[in-house]
Amino acid sequence: MRNIDIPGFIKTHITKRAESLFTEDIYNHGDLLTDSIEKKSILVIGGAGTIGSSYIKSILNYRPRKLVVVDLNENGLTELTRSLRSQYNQFVPEVFLTYPMDFGSSVFNNMISSNGPFDIVANFAAHKHVRSEKDQFSVSAMIDNNVFKAKDLLDELLINKPDHYFCVSTDKAANPVNIMGASKQIMEDVIISYSDELKITTARFANVAFSNGSLLDGYLNRILMNQPISCPNDVKRFFVSPKESGEICMLASILGETGDIFFPKLGSEDLVSFEKITKEFFAVNSIQTIECDSEEDAKKIAIKRSGSDPYPVYFFESDTSGEKLYEEFYTSDDIVSLDAFVSLGIIKCKRELNRKQIHEVIKELKVIVNNNFSNKKSIVDALEHYLPNFNHIETGKNLDQKM
Repeated sequence: MRNIDIPGFIKTHITKRAESLFTEDIYNHGDLLTDSIEKKSILVIGGAGTIGSSYIKSILNYRPRKLVVVDLNENGLTELTRSLRSQYNQFVPEVFLTYPMDFGSSVFNNMISSNGPFDIVANFAAHKHVRSEKDQFSVSAMIDNNVFKAKDLLDELLINKPDHYFCVSTDKAANPVNIMGASKQIMEDVIISYSDELKITTARFANVAFSNGSLLDGYLNRILMNQPISCPNDVKRFFVSPKESGEICMLASILGETGDIFFPKLGSEDLVSFEKITKEFFAVNSIQTIECDSEEDAKKIAIKRSGSDPYPVYFFESDTSGEKLYEEFYTSDDIVSLDAFVSLGIIKCKRELNRKQIHEVIKELKVIVNNNFSNKKSIVDALEHYLPNFNHIETGKNLDQKM
């Protein structure tokens, strides 16, 4: 297969935008972005992933003085460094440090004490996949990372307060049906409870096309290994490009008021089905496909396939836990502002829980999560008690049972 132009394919077949959705807002607020970023010290947590690294590339256009990047993915940090150092005319601050470490560790706290204070702290470290909620252990790890560590980080930042704190959220936090979305909605409540002492903002946004570990990114790996493609035929999603994902986070981390939740202005006409993307992906590469009746049939065809033989693809109806067939960025109970920016909307008001109440919720969750006798259902029950709009979809199946 010839090399596919992934950025070009995203523009022409997924987002259908010739330029970034956020170009106009970036231009309109260029002076404020420059004043807030230029010659400032920035800490990015989870900076080796698709969104975190795209955020870094966006902020580097405004020439910060110092950039510290933390991520558990040591290889990802290495690739980020190579990418930045290899790009022609790419600004990299004189003080540029990468640390492969857990942002909830004592080593991390010692590091930020030594390298801080920071003007901007942006946190992208999270469990982001619905796939990561198989049982009580995977669910406990998700809540620990998305909720407990988010609170611990804020407690640490109160010692040396940044001018801006940003923590990424997800559209799946709106009327959540999966534990990942529920954990992110609690995360929003946690960080916003600190917004009286820190300028805190977050963003819910769409799927990032071809992001690391995503279904579309998996296509590239499957093709390299001559393995079949498996894709839901009943799921539509909003998409942004990797570049746009960094830009919306940059805008959200600097603009707005404390407690604001940003989201992209995308409408029903922007929804794209995975089945449509899949068919166009192969068509662009001039590869015929053969639709299979099962995973087993697809694997049998793939192992015998050679040369220009049709590529096996299996389309299926979603039947795994926590799968939401549609997307939304806010609910009917949210107070939404659509006038402040060209491409961004803002959720201005959420449930008002003070920090003491939030801490009590976290304490109760920790008891359940750390109980050896807890199971996935008991954790879901606890989340449903705290989040009245959490309507968990449990089918007894998870994505790790599929290709």
